[in-house]
Amino acid sequence: MSTTAPGQLLPVQGWAAYIKHRLSHSLDFSSPNPDRWVVVDVESSGLNPKKDRLISIAATAIEFDAQRRPRISLTDTFEVVIKQPPEIVDMIEFEAIDKSNILIHGIGIGAQQCGVKAELALGGFLHYVGDSPLIAFHSWFDEILINKAMRKVLGRSTHKHWLDLEHLAAVLHKENHQLPLDVWMQRYGIECEQRHQATADVLATAQLLMKLWPKLQRRKAIDWKGVKTIANGLKTLPGRNMPT
Repeated sequence: MSTTAPGQLLPVQGWAAYIKHRLSHSLDFSSPNPDRWVVVDVESSGLNPKKDRLISIAATAIEFDAQRRPRISLTDTFEVVIKQPPEIVDMIEFEAIDKSNILIHGIGIGAQQCGVKAELALGGFLHYVGDSPLIAFHSWFDEILINKAMRKVLGRSTHKHWLDLEHLAAVLHKENHQLPLDVWMQRYGIECEQRHQATADVLATAQLLMKLWPKLQRRKAIDWKGVKTIANGLKTLPGRNMPT
């Protein structure tokens, strides 16, 4: 947590870290893997990614054949619960703060205490992702949480290749209003074994991408650049209310 008071300048070390982070993102010239994409979902201690803690990550790979036909690879997956700091777990008010979220994602205090150390968990996730682009539903949430945790323990972030599946679905269906994942699942008949559990949600998200793929094929957008271009067309939809 920063100790800089409002109106004060960041210390030299703080500015150096900030500039390094900004440059690493703005100068990221890496190319995303064309044949392996990764769908990701996270669980957290709350709904504010800038303040709350990353608790778990789940991911599964989408692989493409020579004809650019995608498939969900159920043998290429990642799942980890991150061990929470002792000072957090031992807080008297911890149960009251996290109780509602624990009821949603089902990762109790005991499971959080027995999780994988953050350095190993996040390092493992980076290795799993490699150069594969990342896809999530409301990806801004996942990206902020993951990168915040990574900068804290690893001093770096993921690559810049992220795509918001909610944006993509909205453009392809010309939706002017933000729709939750449950609505898209119902629309496409996607079943989910246990909603709000990262491993189940990530599979549902991957299935949604599969359902959207025929629309992308008709628009001849079957590579990462083409899909990103369509998703970025969200701003052209009149009247749509976007979250800040």
